[in-house]
Amino acid sequence: MFKKAISFLSAKLLKINDTPHKIALGAGLGIFSGIIPGTGPLAALFLAFLFRANRAAALLGSMFTNTWLSFVTFIFAIKIGSAILDMKWQDVEAKAHFLISDFSFNKLFKLSFFDAFLPIVSGYLVIGLVLGLFSYLITLLIIRRKFHGIKKIHP
Repeated sequence: MFKKAISFLSAKLLKINDTPHKIALGAGLGIFSGIIPGTGPLAALFLAFLFRANRAAALLGSMFTNTWLSFVTFIFAIKIGSAILDMKWQDVEAKAHFLISDFSFNKLFKLSFFDAFLPIVSGYLVIGLVLGLFSYLITLLIIRRKFHGIKKIHP
């Protein structure tokens, strides 16, 4: 299934009529925005517009990672964000679970922004940046190798 999804995305990215850099940048921005919970296709399109990247590639990258990967990386985001902010990740995880289980606005207001949200968001930003940069480089390598330095895929 994963291999099939990669093949599908690769085929779609190679058919986009734009420079390899813009396509790869769009894919990287899409992966980045798809990792961060609460963002996704709209954020990917906004970032692609802002950085003049390919919007179709950004949308594809965002849809590939949106939501499902956020759940997979949740604990990593807590651990990374906690390490960055010099906090115990177990405390941050307990506060996040306190909020998530049986959500209410009372619970939301009992937690400080710095207790749970800041470490989690910081972790997701780091993960998103790393995976976005990695996907940019891989996409650029694939497109350049496939089209051997052609600036535009379809003249």
